Amino acid sequence: MSPQAGFAVGETVAHYRLLDYIGSGGMSVIYKAEDTVLGRLVALKFLSDNLTREPAVVDRFRREARTASALNHPNICTIHEIGEHEGLPFIVMEYLEGRSLRDVIRGHPLDTDHLVNYALQIASGLEAAHNAGVTHRDLKPANIFCDHERLRENPGFRAGEAHVAAR
Repeated sequence: MSPQAGFAVGETVAHYRLLDYIGSGGMSVIYKAEDTVLGRLVALKFLSDNLTREPAVVDRFRREARTASALNHPNICTIHEIGEHEGLPFIVMEYLEGRSLRDVIRGHPLDTDHLVNYALQIASGLEAAHNAGVTHRDLKPANIFCDHERLRENPGFRAGEAHVAAR
């Protein structure tokens, strides 16, 4: 799904007002949105429209969101809700400000202090997921988010598998 595939900035999806297009990946499109009920910023992750016709993919998308929503750790992005709008399933996640680890390390190596700090935070999030019986299935710098306080792994978990705070 691309930003022009039916949703526009300013449009309301359920009780979320779309504020900005964040990006897209192989399976999803992500928007920054405002929760108009609770008055907070969130990220809405929509399953790409071409995948919504595949029931197994839709089931996996929902199952991963349910699995990730059970994890509660400062280095794992919080899942707030699973929804559907006009036949398109979506996940409502904590909105994170910052950059992906991929963007942080692009073009230059990390100094040792930052490298060790990041490694410890990633390991802490993964340990929490593993202790809950969840394994990250797509751990890579693009799925690790660096906000102003800590690293967060991006949700992309399955039952028995997991993503750490992701976008």
